[in-house]
Amino acid sequence: MTSIMGVLNVTPDSFSDGGNYPDLTAVLAHAHEMLAEGADIVDVGGESTRPGATPVSVAEELRRTVPIVEALAAHCTVSIDTTKERVATACVRAGASIINDVSSCLDGVAADLGAGWIAMHMQGVPLTMQAQPRYGDVVAEVRDHLVATADRALSRGVAKVWIDPGIGFGKGFEHNLELLRHIDELISTGHPVAVGLSRKSFIGTLTDQPVPHKRVTGSAVAAALAAGAGVDLVRVHDVRETVEALRVAAALSTIRVVGSQ
Repeated sequence: MTSIMGVLNVTPDSFSDGGNYPDLTAVLAHAHEMLAEGADIVDVGGESTRPGATPVSVAEELRRTVPIVEALAAHCTVSIDTTKERVATACVRAGASIINDVSSCLDGVAADLGAGWIAMHMQGVPLTMQAQPRYGDVVAEVRDHLVATADRALSRGVAKVWIDPGIGFGKGFEHNLELLRHIDELISTGHPVAVGLSRKSFIGTLTDQPVPHKRVTGSAVAAALAAGAGVDLVRVHDVRETVEALRVAAALSTIRVVGSQ
């Protein structure tokens, strides 16, 4: 069964919901709302990784994230979305059990702390990754990189590793579609697959919707299709709509299309 990871951004500049939750009370209220709607994991992020984002200091990211992780850890499974060793370490010690790592570099930290680890593929860095992403064979290159990364992490003793193709992270529109059309190639590796599709720009292009928070329907459809393909975890902003879409898709998965063989 596909797990739902609810996005909890505590940043002023995230692409979709930056600045929506200005204090601890508002952040925690939103987290508990997502849990009530069906989220299995809350993913706390203190630094935006949107295209063009600039890094924040370790001290600022710790200030944003650690109190929230501490407050949530007794109520749910918490992941920390970071690329910084000190932040990952502090948040796992505060109660997070998963490190969601867009840099795919923190497997040693995850192994040392006994945390799960999401290894994502990214070409470049957030500041410049969308400038001119290029691939020969995007599916093969992303798959091979992620398998090597996951195997390395498991050999180091990481408890559980997910691989994430990094939709929108150093990929153009066609790269994103090609990866999703061939998501079975990641699933067939045997490593659990995580995907973050929610409100991404490729959905905006497909639906002619430039405003991220109005891409809910497209995001829910994409998540349901990914779940139906066998993805282990979907990272989403709109938990209730995603849960409903997955429930309907699962219930109707045996319907035979008229005219099919």
